[in-house]
Amino acid sequence: QVQLVESGGGLVQAGDSLRLSCTASGRSFNFVAMAWFRQALGKEREFVAAISGSGGFTIYVDSVKGRFTISRDNRKNTVYLQMNSLELQDTAIYYCAARGSSSTSARNSEREYDYWGQGTQVTVAS
Repeated sequence: QVQLVESGGGLVQAGDSLRLSCTASGRSFNFVAMAWFRQALGKEREFVAAISGSGGFTIYVDSVKGRFTISRDNRKNTVYLQMNSLELQDTAIYYCAARGSSSTSARNSEREYDYWGQGTQVTVAS
């Protein structure tokens, strides 16, 4: 059974940093594109960042560019989201997602991702 498990969320102050992790089990996601999405209360889920299978290509939503960094360690079957200079509007549940087999290209659409984690809450307080 394929599982994506997120960790690292929590309550922080504006301006602080957090690093989210997403570890895959049940199959290898090496060289499969992965992404982070988030959903704030009362809003639709939105794309945050994605990384190609090799890790050599990344894309971000404009609102997090320069503050967030997505990376991966294929030896550990894990993808990370380093979040710096957190803002109140970053408060959301953050979801990890993975594309299907042989899908190496990073994409920003939910429809491109076949596997999803349960999410981890990130709350930024003033």
